[in-house]
Amino acid sequence: MGTLWRVGLVASAALAGSLVLAAAPAAAQAPFRDYPPLEGAESAAPIPPDYKVPEEFVFGRLMYPPNDLFGFGATDWRAGDSPWTIDYPLGDRNFLRILRRLTTIHARSVEQPVDPDNGDDIYNWPFIYIDTPGAMNLTDAQIVKLREYLLRGGFLLCDSFFGTPEWTRFEVTLRRLFPNRQPVELSNDNPIFHTVYDLTQRYQVRNERSMRGRGVGYRWDGAVPHWLGVLDDQGRIMIMIMYNNDMGDAWQYADDPIYPQKDVDLAIRLGINIIVYDMTH
Repeated sequence: MGTLWRVGLVASAALAGSLVLAAAPAAAQAPFRDYPPLEGAESAAPIPPDYKVPEEFVFGRLMYPPNDLFGFGATDWRAGDSPWTIDYPLGDRNFLRILRRLTTIHARSVEQPVDPDNGDDIYNWPFIYIDTPGAMNLTDAQIVKLREYLLRGGFLLCDSFFGTPEWTRFEVTLRRLFPNRQPVELSNDNPIFHTVYDLTQRYQVRNERSMRGRGVGYRWDGAVPHWLGVLDDQGRIMIMIMYNNDMGDAWQYADDPIYPQKDVDLAIRLGINIIVYDMTH
């Protein structure tokens, strides 16, 4: 991380939290839970000793039922070992460790798996990350709740998916969420690329398994990276879409010399920018 500078931030995650919580019924937050990762030991990580310490910012990770894209349609997604656990938990905990080191954001050291069927719990988590969103097969009730979450001020970061087959399935979910809101390509002057780092010069954050197996950084036909957003009526980004990018892999392999350092650097900068955008918009 030698090229990354320490950042002093005055924004508080409590600001973002109030956008959601002010409109949500009073409810206790679900406790932290640890699930078996789909990638096994490759993405496993120890639970930090301070995991019970409450903090202002919590990295939510959406649990979701899978479709048949990767052959997991019949699995019990609530038990882990499912597409929503790709890059988990090592990627999340690596990123949170670096976020805490490079910024003054009071971030919890562990992620929070968020079950959309768990009552009103989703409204407690203003930032939610979705890994491999092309594998989602949300129920009608989950779609309604996720739409309400976003309209109340929540934020989704969709990452780690590539190519036409995965986009086609993801697009079905977007149309169900917001039939009248189309994702737009975010211009270089969008505030999300300038909250902390100026990131007008971006490139594909590559998929580790594809690099190792095929010598390219993408699956399917996903050679061209895109940074898209779904906006609310005020122009705020509700859904950030990292299409043909894999920040989750860059976080997961941040300390592994087999993975390109320049991809790690960009993924860390993007992650920090996105979180600060969510906290301040």
